[in-house]
This record gives sequence, C-alpha cells and structure tokens, in this order.
Amino acid sequence: MKHLLQRLLIAGSLALAPVAALAHGHLDHAKPAAGSSGAAPKEVSLWFTEAVEPKFSSIVVEDAKGTAMQIGKAEVAADNKANLTIKVKPLPPGVYKVTWKILSVDTHRTQGTFSFTVKP
Repeated sequence: MKHLLQRLLIAGSLALAPVAALAHGHLDHAKPAAGSSGAAPKEVSLWFTEAVEPKFSSIVVEDAKGTAMQIGKAEVAADNKANLTIKVKPLPPGVYKVTWKILSVDTHRTQGTFSFTVKP
C-alpha cells in the first residue's frame, strides 16, 4: 500500500509539472502576415513562441517559379531572441512562399510554410 501511495504522489507531481517544459517553438506571427497582400517588403520577420538558435534556423522566400528571393542568412533580433528576420531582394508583384525551420533554445526543431502576395 505504501508503494502504491508513493507512485500516486509521483504521478500527481508529474502531472502538475510546468507545461512549458513540453512546448516547442512555433510561429506566433509574421510580417508580412501569412495570407496577406500588399506592398513589397524589404525583409520578412517571423516571431516565434520561444527564442531560437540562429545558427540552426533559416528562412527561405521563393517566388512562384521557386527562385530564392532572400539575401544572406536569417538573423535573430538583438532585442528579441524569438524574432528571426531575413532581407529579401526587390519583390515584383506575385505570390511568395516562406519556408522556415528553427531550432528553439529548448532544442526542439519545428518548421512550416506560408505565403503572401505582393500587389502591383
């Protein structure tokens, strides 16, 4: 009976452990926003739910033909380690696909895609 009680107490403690320990870095919002349309940006900025490791994180911006439009490597903002930004070439009107891959500081990898449209 004593062992059963100890096991129940341990299980209960684990159930109350902080959920953040199980979280992964996910895209919170972007500029330009996913699905948006408007003027051509000079850069694409992504904000995540956790800080990211810049050496192991990337952003690729492609036009409708699959041509890469980013310049250089993505960088983390000095004032916000959860903000990853990349500069882009001048973007003519069209639809652009953004593909991101990150390694969050909790060592979890996540990735995703979205698109935005540049209007004439």
